[in-house]
Amino acid sequence: MKRLVLVLLPLFFSITCTNKKASLSWWFEAANPNQRQWLNELMEVPFETLYPEYDLSIDYRGNTLDQQLRVALLSGNGPDIIQTPGPGYLATMVQAGQLMPLDIYADEFGWKDRILEVFLNMGSYDGKLYFLPKTYETIGLFYNTKMFEENGWAVPKTIPELEMIADEMIKMNIVPFAAGSADWRQASEWFVSIVFNSVAGPNNFYKALKGEIPWTSEPFIDAVDKLKEWWDKGYFGTNYHSLTIEQSFATLSDGTAAMAPTGTWSFQYIPTYFKGREDEVEFVGFPSAEGLPTPLYMLSIGSTFSIANNSSNPYGAARAIDFMFSDDFYGDINTVWQGEWNMPLRDLSNVIIGENVIPQYRSSMENLANAVSNNQYGYTTWTFMPPATNNYLHSGIEEVWFDVIDSGEFLAKIDKLFQEEKAEGKVPSIPER
Repeated sequence: MKRLVLVLLPLFFSITCTNKKASLSWWFEAANPNQRQWLNELMEVPFETLYPEYDLSIDYRGNTLDQQLRVALLSGNGPDIIQTPGPGYLATMVQAGQLMPLDIYADEFGWKDRILEVFLNMGSYDGKLYFLPKTYETIGLFYNTKMFEENGWAVPKTIPELEMIADEMIKMNIVPFAAGSADWRQASEWFVSIVFNSVAGPNNFYKALKGEIPWTSEPFIDAVDKLKEWWDKGYFGTNYHSLTIEQSFATLSDGTAAMAPTGTWSFQYIPTYFKGREDEVEFVGFPSAEGLPTPLYMLSIGSTFSIANNSSNPYGAARAIDFMFSDDFYGDINTVWQGEWNMPLRDLSNVIIGENVIPQYRSSMENLANAVSNNQYGYTTWTFMPPATNNYLHSGIEEVWFDVIDSGEFLAKIDKLFQEEKAEGKVPSIPER
């Protein structure tokens, strides 16, 4: 009997080890309880049901995810699935040997046939694919339609029209721009992106990104001066640094503010703050200076997915990323959480999104997709600028606002950082116009 037991023990342990699940780790940014529940129900549970050999763990790291990633990766640690705030981080991480090329997985899972080519090109470095975009988005102008109708304001298409309305709002003690940065100081760079496109113009933005003109060129000085003028006039209100992004959007709902220059990620707040009156908010491309295309849609990649070079389970990580680019996940997650999961799929004809999704979100995503398809779009700083340059933007523009430096000094620092990083090969891939 003892002999039989001894013979069976190795078999028992072999079966036990064989059934052990492989761990997959993914560090995510900030998410509220509802959003965590949606990711559990729509990602973790169905993924582990489809692939029972994996144990997927999503670790919510908050608004300092990028700093935590840098520290972890430098020490040889970190998650299997790496989520960054944008493509500007790609070159530095690739050069440090922290990311794994994804080309073999792109071939196996057919990503090149399913994902828009422009985004695959943006995710490549030295001819190899290193990231897929979690979402592509744009910055524009949300506005309170009820306030506009009651005051007889037409939706502005040009900068002068925008300023005329904003000046009227100031006289009425209405904050023109709902905005806040208490929870994300980098929000200040959103407005730099706006004026670099809507005042300097997307063609000049493109030329500077390609190194054909310096950032100290007159169009950019005019752009920063215009942003400074808006700040001095009080367009951003008096609580910009004390309001979170969500709190500032709430002021668009209660009538404290009438417009919100922000990105499509803010669609996620509409079900909460415009519940039952969703027709009282609308989104349009940001107005442009005279002579520039209008409305203008600025192309942005909100976050990226990569696989750590030291991942113990890269194939499982690739499967998890592939799952997120499925028609079912796209439809399910966008039904409950708009603005953060607009993956760049080539074909959305088989995607089913719930009927409760507001039509404004659908139309804005269609407008952005058409702008990208027709090569008529602008750029965003966090998507197309290298990391050190981009990291300076939000603190630098605030120094301009508070009269610590002027526009020329701000742009000279940007140009110096950019030229250094360009020489080091850290500028992200720029789609041809």
